[in-house]
Amino acid sequence: MTAIVLYESMFGNTRQIAQAIGDGLSDLTDVRVESVSAGPDLAVDLVVIGAPTHAHTLPQASSREDAAKWAADPEQHLDLEPDASKPGVREWIESLSTAPTAWAAFGTRVDIPRIFAGDASAGIERRLRRLHSRPVADSECFLVTTKNVLVDGELDRARAWGGSLGQAVITRQRT
Repeated sequence: MTAIVLYESMFGNTRQIAQAIGDGLSDLTDVRVESVSAGPDLAVDLVVIGAPTHAHTLPQASSREDAAKWAADPEQHLDLEPDASKPGVREWIESLSTAPTAWAAFGTRVDIPRIFAGDASAGIERRLRRLHSRPVADSECFLVTTKNVLVDGELDRARAWGGSLGQAVITRQRT
């Protein structure tokens, strides 16, 4: 089995979660973790896709510009990821004619009730379902503080979720 974990990240939290998911998958499969802006090769058995939550959904050009402005403010103590201004998950999904055969979605969001923060993973899932495809597992949100730091335990939770995704695909392939 092979897998790829694709992500879009502004300040590094979603990238860190993607890497942890990849670590969890690595016990079961060959896995690559890449920025979605790299134009990934999808000749794999599992695609895991993630993005940060911006204005209740997936990032778009205007919210990426806002992220760059936040990073430029020295009081915010934020470092902008190298690919942050490039087209991301939203645009990548829009470019697909068919969904990956096996996929799962994740997002990062502020640690406040989902109704107030929104959920990028739900946006990913909704868009891929429009391509007549179902995920191998429910989407997952990983939390960051209002200071833009991953909540304690989220990397461990991401590793465990990655391992469970690998198990789900293996089980699916056997049936």
